[in-house]
Amino acid sequence: MATSTNSSRKRTQRDYTLAFKLGIVERVEKGEMTYKQAQKRFGIQGKTTVLVWLRKHGRLDWSKPFQHPLMPHSKETPAQTIKRLERELAEEKLRNQILNGMVDIMDNEYGAGLRKKLLIRYVWQAKAKSEINLAAACRAVGISRQGVYQAVARMNSRRTELSVIKDSVQYWRKYMPRLGTRKLYTLIKPMLIEQDIKLGRDGFFTYLRNEGLLVKPKRSYTKTTFSKHWMKKHPNLLKADGLHDAEHVLVSDITYLESDQGVHYLSLVTDAVSRKIVGHHLSTDMKADSVVKALKMAVRDKRYIANAVHHSDRGAQYCAAVYQDELIANHIQPSMTDGYDCYQNALAERVNGILKQEFFLYRCKTLEELKILVRESIAIYNEMRPHLSLDMATPNQVHNRKGQLRELA
Repeated sequence: MATSTNSSRKRTQRDYTLAFKLGIVERVEKGEMTYKQAQKRFGIQGKTTVLVWLRKHGRLDWSKPFQHPLMPHSKETPAQTIKRLERELAEEKLRNQILNGMVDIMDNEYGAGLRKKLLIRYVWQAKAKSEINLAAACRAVGISRQGVYQAVARMNSRRTELSVIKDSVQYWRKYMPRLGTRKLYTLIKPMLIEQDIKLGRDGFFTYLRNEGLLVKPKRSYTKTTFSKHWMKKHPNLLKADGLHDAEHVLVSDITYLESDQGVHYLSLVTDAVSRKIVGHHLSTDMKADSVVKALKMAVRDKRYIANAVHHSDRGAQYCAAVYQDELIANHIQPSMTDGYDCYQNALAERVNGILKQEFFLYRCKTLEELKILVRESIAIYNEMRPHLSLDMATPNQVHNRKGQLRELA
């Protein structure tokens, strides 16, 4: 994957991930922007590139894009218009009252000086739109015209200085649209040092908030484990003093994903130390024959043979003979949770959560399309996403470091 943010380079369709395309399609179809605005905002080359994505991945009829069903022509009678405007005016007055009260509390309790900053910003923006007279507005709020001009000059200078940050943020968000602020700050910090831009983590958070670039957390939970079966369950080897000096620990879990063709199941096998996803398989069922394919992918790395522990929940797939036979064939010790306790398989659950909350954000039309999204997302997770638990290193960096140390030993 390219690491350059140079927008002058000729791009092809392969430069954009499926998740990025689906994200653009979703925002356009929601009416947040037109497809031409999306092309301009995200620097997408080609006059009809986004329109091609809409026709291929969209859920609306884009054969006539200028007759978008989400943007009908409004027809109101004068009486309806007056009632709507009166209602909007009353709501706006209430909103202004609440906002003023909140700003007063912040100024009084925290000394943030927020009111003056916001006043200057609003007055200047309104003047630029010819909505107010600057001199009259300054008299009304008790500030000088000179103070407004000086403050605007400082803001413009700072905005120019920070403009490169937005380009960098949008570059990383193209691959990881829901990456958290701390991780994002770690990724752009080398660029800040290189260009001598002074911006701390809190300042970066404020910048993202002002630019509308913060992400909201998403939470979802679906139970995919059936542990009340007759098959043999194995003890939990990961409890305190229970791990028999194994060199590697693999953790496994299953999560569900949906497409227009139905529900699908993603089996994952993760290295517990490096957090790297070393095996995965997407199928239309949770049968052991499907789930074991993720384990077979993992053991292609010979480091796991004969000196590893495999930890999972007590699901029927992991207890099945076909799965246990694969562990035995590779001399891997099985370990399982005590009953249905997700905290005893917390690492695997966490990896599931990261993928679903940060990567699998858009609904695909087909299973084949979903497989592409899964493959791209896992590659980005392994190669590009920093982890707090890894001192902001990526899973691949830690995994490769482990391999080098093992060779030296």
